[in-house]
Amino acid sequence: MKRNIKLVIEYDGTDFVGWQRQTNGRTVQEEIENAILKITNEQSQITGAGRTDSGVHARGQVASFFTSSSITEKEFHRALNGVLPEDVVIHSVESVDELFSARHSAKEREYQYFISTRLSAVDRRYCWQLGYELKLEKMNKVANSILGIHDFQSFSKTDTEVDHFRCQILESVWYEMDNKLVYRVRANRFLYGMVRALVGTMINIGRGFTEIAEFQEIIDAKNRSKAGQAAPAKGLFFERVIY
Repeated sequence: MKRNIKLVIEYDGTDFVGWQRQTNGRTVQEEIENAILKITNEQSQITGAGRTDSGVHARGQVASFFTSSSITEKEFHRALNGVLPEDVVIHSVESVDELFSARHSAKEREYQYFISTRLSAVDRRYCWQLGYELKLEKMNKVANSILGIHDFQSFSKTDTEVDHFRCQILESVWYEMDNKLVYRVRANRFLYGMVRALVGTMINIGRGFTEIAEFQEIIDAKNRSKAGQAAPAKGLFFERVIY
């Protein structure tokens, strides 16, 4: 009898071309599937809660897969961390109901984006380092304005296949922490490249390049070219999934 296994995963995305298995480079999905194969001798396909881009990190990615192996959750946990590379860590292994899907059962997802307000050798791989002043009050005004359900086509990459561009934003806020500015956003779903595009646009507002009143015009345009540049992938973290 097959069991449905849920994993909570942390990874440093620096040296990955993304979560999803691809032919053009190293992916997190492939590393974990290869590790499962070594342990169980089964070719499993894991489903992730979110498909992070190249260079994006995760502290609370969730994945699920089916296995016929009788190995206990505790043994699975230890074995996976024993064979995975050091930039991928499994935080928990849990048997779940057969109807559970890491992707389709998710109710909310949360990301955080980190900006360093001073140069840092240690943080350079995990923050967007900006040396100019940003008006946090302005950035929070536009962050607050996207709460609720909106069409985010202007903040989605164009090469995406979705039925619609509507997302329900449940939390959207900028705050300061240890010489960093952090943007936290939680929603029922996210579009391809959405958080990085939002951050890039809000930074333009914080610098005074774009006026607050223009933000709604960008949303209404439903055109990616109207929004700001995508913030670098290295500052983005997939923090958690809520079921």
